[in-house]
Amino acid sequence: MLIGYARISTSDQSLNLQGDALKRAGCERVFTDTASGATAERIGLKEALNFVREGDVLVVWRLDRLGRSLRDLLETVADLESRKVGFKSLSESLDTTTSGGKFFFQVFGALAEFERNLIRERTQAGLKSARARGRFGGRPRALDSQKADLARKLYDERKHTVKEIARMIGISKPGLYHYLRQRHKEIAG
Repeated sequence: MLIGYARISTSDQSLNLQGDALKRAGCERVFTDTASGATAERIGLKEALNFVREGDVLVVWRLDRLGRSLRDLLETVADLESRKVGFKSLSESLDTTTSGGKFFFQVFGALAEFERNLIRERTQAGLKSARARGRFGGRPRALDSQKADLARKLYDERKHTVKEIARMIGISKPGLYHYLRQRHKEIAG
């Protein structure tokens, strides 16, 4: 059975173009969403994925209708494949029920993995280079050691509230608690 899925980004747009194409392709049932591709909650897609059974084919008008990103698209198609459900994109003429379509998605997946590995390698090289120059990542400390010691001293005196100490030092209450926890770890450790 061919099951269609159509998505538009805003209610100003129309599902007619996609719906008509899916009906012409032979889809017996079409699930729809009106949601941005970046939106994680796509109820129509969830319903379509729950509806399809082994031997069915999920059909979309274009690849970008199914996935928010290449990675998302590949994961969805891999999930379908593991459930023995085919996938077809009309505009790109892709069909994972054919050997050519399966090959295309395997190449797609390999390229995506290659890209992720390159990004990881570049990031690691950049961090190593920065460390060699004495630079370390992360957020700069809100307090230098003198202010941190003053905050701890004021807290230990118990003459001021946490809110007052934080305001005097110029940090937030959670920030003050962070420094106090650090001190506790230093003493305990």
